[in-house]
Amino acid sequence: MFNKLKLVWLVAGRELKDQFRDWRVLAPMIILTLCFPVLMNEFAKQTVDFLNQYDANLILDRLVPFSIMIIGFFPITISLVVALESFVGEKERGTIEPILSAPLDNWQLYFGKLLVGVATPLVASYLSIFLYLIMISRQGLEMPSFSVMVQLFFLTTAHATLMVSAAIVISVQSTSVKAANLLASFIVIPVAILMQGEAVMLFWGNEQVLWLAVAGVMIISLLLIRVGIAHFQREYLLGREIDVINLSWIWRTFWENFIGGAHTIGEWYGRVLGGAMRRIAPALLAMIFVAGISLWMGYDWVMVNVSEVIAKASPENLEKIAAGAREMPSLSNIQENINAPFLFLNNTRAVTVIFFAGLFSFSVLGILLYMLNIGLIGGVFAVLLLSVQMPIQPGPIFLAGVAPHGIFELPALMIGSAVVLYMGVSIVTPQIGKSMGEVILELLADWTKIFLGVVVPLLAIAALIEAYVTPGLLLNVMGG
Repeated sequence: MFNKLKLVWLVAGRELKDQFRDWRVLAPMIILTLCFPVLMNEFAKQTVDFLNQYDANLILDRLVPFSIMIIGFFPITISLVVALESFVGEKERGTIEPILSAPLDNWQLYFGKLLVGVATPLVASYLSIFLYLIMISRQGLEMPSFSVMVQLFFLTTAHATLMVSAAIVISVQSTSVKAANLLASFIVIPVAILMQGEAVMLFWGNEQVLWLAVAGVMIISLLLIRVGIAHFQREYLLGREIDVINLSWIWRTFWENFIGGAHTIGEWYGRVLGGAMRRIAPALLAMIFVAGISLWMGYDWVMVNVSEVIAKASPENLEKIAAGAREMPSLSNIQENINAPFLFLNNTRAVTVIFFAGLFSFSVLGILLYMLNIGLIGGVFAVLLLSVQMPIQPGPIFLAGVAPHGIFELPALMIGSAVVLYMGVSIVTPQIGKSMGEVILELLADWTKIFLGVVVPLLAIAALIEAYVTPGLLLNVMGG
């Protein structure tokens, strides 16, 4: 094992020498590393002077950690050029043939490039953060706590790993440096949006949620690394000269996988759609298990947090809440304003959002949204249990309000999410003889089959029941 890792270091050393020989890479990195902390320090100073006029202590306490997160991010964006050129750049320079013909395994070659790609921006980011900490310590600003600093360093490491992993995947799949650099926007923009959410959590002060963000980013990073290794083909790097968008091939590949050679609807449902359902069966079992966990998490969160709020609330506030509940529209009025098409479109949109969130995160974000949807059911049941002043037991209300349409809607949600999980697993699994584009088209065809053939009919039935049957059952259970 040591000898195999030694070859990884050999590739990494070669890559590092190439970087230090190129002043066009070093100069911007050094300038940004040394100058950006000074600019951020001046920004922090001016912001502190402004906020002190309004006694904004909460924001002041979080300004320095926020600045550290931004300082750690910018050197990574500059160093991203190195990762984007790791494979396709060598191909254009004509230096990739010797390393591809070397007696190295694919994972050794890939990890050698990845190691340098991650280490270089991290060194620059850590150095920038260290310089900024020295500056703020001399100005008397409050330093972040040790736990927050550890969290910020882990967050910076996670961002670097995520961006570099994505950049190397792009470098392997691109045919020119220009194309790779253009695709870099699909890395920088999503990570910048992600950092906006992390900034909100940072100002909010919830460190536990930030740790979850670190874990989520690292999981996606590891999946990206797995994708790169799974679809790394030496012949693919040497054989392709230019990418051409062949719309006819894309449509033909998708349609052939969607139809599957079926000539009738019955044959399509029995053989083609049945085969797709059998392929996602393990993922569906996993979704059933995740649903149980999500129900418990939603129930537990409401029981712990809402009951604590109720216990601390004064009788006057409880009476205001009860009065507000009595003023809510009656169930009969709500029934008049909700119809089956509205419910169908709303549920279809939810399944589609889970699909797109999972598609761009290797199922991670899609499964999180699925857990949120299922967790709401457990939360609703907990709320009913806490409503001790209701004239009847919460169990019949919950069953009447959820079970009639839920027996169709919940399986549709589980099946739609299981396809997303199956797609994520398939993308990170080596597919010998198939390009990454072919794999994605086949997976899209599978999702479309199941969505149109199973999920949509189930959601349509659920919408009809929820609009025209469930309200009547609830009225009967609640005594009109």
